[in-house]
Amino acid sequence: MKIGVITKREKATKSGSVMQEAIGLLESRGVTVEAIYPEDGCVDVAQVKVDCNLYLLKSGTEAALSLAGVLDAAGAKIINPYPTVVAMRDKIISTKMLQAAGVPLPETWFASKPERLAGLLKEGPIVVKPFWAASQGRGVQIIKTEDELANVTGEDGVIFAQRYHKADGRDHKLYVIGAKVFGVRRVWPPKTLEDKLGEPFDAPEEMREIALACGRAFGVGLYGVDLITSEGKPFVVDINTFPGFKGVPNAAELLAEYILTSG
Repeated sequence: MKIGVITKREKATKSGSVMQEAIGLLESRGVTVEAIYPEDGCVDVAQVKVDCNLYLLKSGTEAALSLAGVLDAAGAKIINPYPTVVAMRDKIISTKMLQAAGVPLPETWFASKPERLAGLLKEGPIVVKPFWAASQGRGVQIIKTEDELANVTGEDGVIFAQRYHKADGRDHKLYVIGAKVFGVRRVWPPKTLEDKLGEPFDAPEEMREIALACGRAFGVGLYGVDLITSEGKPFVVDINTFPGFKGVPNAAELLAEYILTSG
């Protein structure tokens, strides 16, 4: 079996990576793993061919997504599938799909200009964030006044906004591998390795069901969910297509097993 990992060189060579540990386990079981770095060279689209049994779309850069799209068009098997990853990373599309699946979300809007969101402030603060997936809270702003809103700039002419709900405590990161859900409590945004590792906890049934409902909405079994509780009510505030699984017990072994059974 041959697996191609579409990733960034700096990520693939980073020590302490769960993915790197999982790759080591796969290789020890006779799997050939090839790291693919789309940013490192000039890709001849005509020469792209499917030469792996399975591809892992670990990176979310534009180059990585473009390569995955070309491989998908050529019939490659990819975790997670290219069309699904695009939908999950677009917060507008993913919001609608999660709403249809009954997942609890903050009220959500988008507009082309910030002033068109001003009326929402009458009901309380809003959160604006990039509509295309970002990480570690980049570009996220809590807006309470029209003056603050006036300074907001959109991404590609789109401003994505949700109703702000003050979290009761730390954020809950729910990692899903197959049908298994793992909970990690974290401060947001994480700044240190200790912040990223967080505190593992057993996800209660309600959170577990919410996490699995997110997967059913997209037809995937490997992802992460960011969830807060506000006044005791749960709200999903983000979904991640291929998280790092930091803080999950035995994560590398579970990830390797999932990949093997998916291939």
